[in-house]
Amino acid sequence: MANKLTLKADHVGSFLRTEPIKQARKDYTDGKIDKNSLKQVEDKEIEKLVQKQIEVGLKSITDGEFRRSWWHLDFLSGLEGVEQFETEYVSNFKGAKTRNNAIKVVNKVDFDNHYMVEHFTFLKEAVDKYGDGSQVAKFAIPSPNMLFTRIQGDEYYNGNREQFYQDTVAAYQKAIQAFYDAGCRYLQLDDTSWIDFVSEERIEAVVERLNMGVQDIINTRVNCLNDAIAKKPDDMIITMHICRGNFKSTYITSGGYDHISDAIFADLNVDGLFLEYDDKRSGDFEPLKSFKRDDKVVVLGLFTSKFPELEDADMIKERIKEASGYIPLENLALSPQCGFSSTEEGNILTEEEQWNKISHVINLSESVWGKIPAN
Repeated sequence: MANKLTLKADHVGSFLRTEPIKQARKDYTDGKIDKNSLKQVEDKEIEKLVQKQIEVGLKSITDGEFRRSWWHLDFLSGLEGVEQFETEYVSNFKGAKTRNNAIKVVNKVDFDNHYMVEHFTFLKEAVDKYGDGSQVAKFAIPSPNMLFTRIQGDEYYNGNREQFYQDTVAAYQKAIQAFYDAGCRYLQLDDTSWIDFVSEERIEAVVERLNMGVQDIINTRVNCLNDAIAKKPDDMIITMHICRGNFKSTYITSGGYDHISDAIFADLNVDGLFLEYDDKRSGDFEPLKSFKRDDKVVVLGLFTSKFPELEDADMIKERIKEASGYIPLENLALSPQCGFSSTEEGNILTEEEQWNKISHVINLSESVWGKIPAN
């Protein structure tokens, strides 16, 4: 991976849970099997998933988030001082009902012996076992903004946002180092907090909620992420993924990147950005004009993970050409706009259709850039 993201066909990370995973999780919830038995099923299915990703030609290999229920809550509630709880139900998605889980801060936020480091270690061992050296083990965790800007309850800091900020940043710096020490060289930070700025309606709501100016809010989120990754080792790739919601093939909101173009394209110090661009909900490519860094890669999510239909190849190539009018072609890459299963419920398509979609991404990327090795 060196110091720059070289992959041209990538993915956000989560895959549809397999039937053995679903059954084992149900049996565990029902008290029919213990935690160790659940882990044995997860281990077996993750090894099979690793082999499948390698077989179809992916170079960034994940564990599909098979051990998680939520893409973000499982990691955040594993931090010191953070707990998951059931809250009053509020539906944010268009036409779908999620479970009513949330997180709250009950003590000083910190990072210490997080169980997901072991999850990564297992993934890397599987990639080393089944790969040929051209693959890289990729792990995704929620951005620090998903803690600092998204909690529903704070029983410890009592409004002291500065201390909360400092502790969150410090915890993430420790997390990044812990994953690095475990062998992680490709870490993705998932951050849906940016949807606060995709429409005037959402901007008004976040300004009212935080009682801050919109640019101050944006600056705080840029700083939170940049400070969290400020001490990352030079040979570690860190990317950020932005989407507008992904649950059972539905979404939360619509709108372009216009209000945050300078923030994400010029000010964030990540090595790459995974952007949702699979339909008109994401706006046009005009915000890409803020891109001014040749050390950053923009991964265009031109393929949808929500539906099985394969995108027209000529249309995809035309959209790549359009985007390359703002960003050099060598700084672009392709992926689905989000994962296939941000929560354990998954999107509405089959496993076969999921892999057809991944193959479609790989084939189109190779037709544009040719085959490029992972390292």
